[in-house]
Amino acid sequence: MMKITAKSNNYKEKLINDRHFMGLALEEARLALKADEFPVGCVIASENELLVTGSRTGTAGKHPNEIDHAEITALKRLSILKKPFDPKALTLYCTLEPCLMCFGAILLSNIGRLVYAYEDVMGGATGCDLSLLTPLYQKNTISIIPDLLRQKSLTLFKTYFSDPAITYWKDSLLARYTLEQKI
Repeated sequence: MMKITAKSNNYKEKLINDRHFMGLALEEARLALKADEFPVGCVIASENELLVTGSRTGTAGKHPNEIDHAEITALKRLSILKKPFDPKALTLYCTLEPCLMCFGAILLSNIGRLVYAYEDVMGGATGCDLSLLTPLYQKNTISIIPDLLRQKSLTLFKTYFSDPAITYWKDSLLARYTLEQKI
């Protein structure tokens, strides 16, 4: 019989929290999808407490923008939070691997953990070798956990890219890759 140690209990608790908060990020992504926006949702939490949320906007319509990403929205909301927090103790949960812009903002915000659901084969930046970047980014450390609730996020992206009325990133590498994935 295996004895469960305090460390393994902590690991199980962390996994339960991670699943819960990723579920909230998926809810944000569903809201974006319902508005015909790119289905990316993000939440930032401190241990058991939800601090802020964000979802992708600016992709519906004829003139999409590349700035209103879910992570940027959540980080903006975090910056005006009237509550003290230690950024290294925070976890950012996102339904899609952050792009270079968002990953840079996450690093500069000194967030301690990043958990994402679905890999972005077209623009994901978590594989960047930080040692090759400028000192501003090199000094930052972050724990990255990929693939949490990946299938649920994949389902949202398949729905998005399967909609003939959607034009944002239609026929892109990410769209083709997503539509080839098995659920």
